[in-house]
Amino acid sequence: MTTATHTAPVRDLYPTRGTTEVTVPRQDPVVWGSPDTPGPIATADLQAYERDGFLAVEELITPDEVEVYKRELDRLVTDPAIRADERSIVEPKSKEIRSVFEVHRISEVFANLVRDPRVVGRARQILGSDVYVHQSRINVKPGFGASGFYWHSDFETWHAEDGLPNMRTVSVSIALTENFDTNGGLMIMPGSHRTFLGCAGATPEDNYKKSLQMQDAGTPSDEALTALAGEHGIRLFTGRAGSATWFDCNCMHGSGDNITPYPRSNVFIVFNSVENTAVEPFAAPVRRPEFIGARDFTPVK
Repeated sequence: MTTATHTAPVRDLYPTRGTTEVTVPRQDPVVWGSPDTPGPIATADLQAYERDGFLAVEELITPDEVEVYKRELDRLVTDPAIRADERSIVEPKSKEIRSVFEVHRISEVFANLVRDPRVVGRARQILGSDVYVHQSRINVKPGFGASGFYWHSDFETWHAEDGLPNMRTVSVSIALTENFDTNGGLMIMPGSHRTFLGCAGATPEDNYKKSLQMQDAGTPSDEALTALAGEHGIRLFTGRAGSATWFDCNCMHGSGDNITPYPRSNVFIVFNSVENTAVEPFAAPVRRPEFIGARDFTPVK
C-alpha cells in the first residue's frame, strides 16, 4: 500500500454549487480493492456494497465494548471544556451538544476504535489502499426533539468545501444506542451513489458554521430528491447497539428528528484513501477547518 500526494492541478470531475442543479454519472469505482484484497468483508457482501452503496453489519463491536464507548461519549458531552471547544456543535433550540468532531484526537478510547482491524480493515478493503481519517465525530440524538440531518451526499460537500477530488471515501456509523424505526435513524437511497448531484447556489464563506446545525448550501432540490427516491427507494436502518452501517461517500442519505423518548447516539468515522488526499476546495472560497476536513494524511496504523 502506498501514500501519495497531489502536486499538479486536479481536474474537477464533479461540478457543483453553480447556477443550476446538474447530474453527472459516477466517474469512479465503488470498490477500489481487487477481489483478493485481504479484509473482513466477505465477497458477497462486498458485491452488495458495490451495488447498493452500503453494508450493514449486525454486530461490529460487542455489548461490552458498546458500554465502554457509551461511557466515553457521556464523559465527553458532559465535560465543560469539551462543550467550550469549537469542535463541539450544539443544537440550535435545546443548546445541548449535537456533535463532537475530531473525536479520535480528543479521546484515546475512540482513537483505539479507529485503529481496530474490524473498522480500518474494512475501509482498506473497500478503498484498496492505506487510509487516513478525513473526519470523525460522535453524534448525540437525545429523545424529545433532537433535530435530524436533511438529505445530502457527503461527497458533494467534501468535494466542494474540502477539496476531495474523487469518490474514494467511505463512512461508518456505529450505533451506541439501539436504532429503532422511530428515533431518527439513518436513511439511504440504495444505488444513489452511482449518480452525482451537483447542487445549485454558491457556497457562503464560513458555511460550515451554519451547515453543521442545519444544511443549506449543498442541499438538493425537492424535484431531484423526488426523482432519486422514485428510482431507488429509501432504506431505513435499524439495529441494536454495536451494529454498524458502512456507506459510500456519494450515497444520498439523511435522518429525521427524534421525537421519541429513546436516544440515538453513534460514532461516525470517515476514511479516505491516501491516494485521494484533499486539494483546494472545488466550490468554496476557503477550506473548512481541519477538525472537519483533515489535512493530516497520515495513514491509520
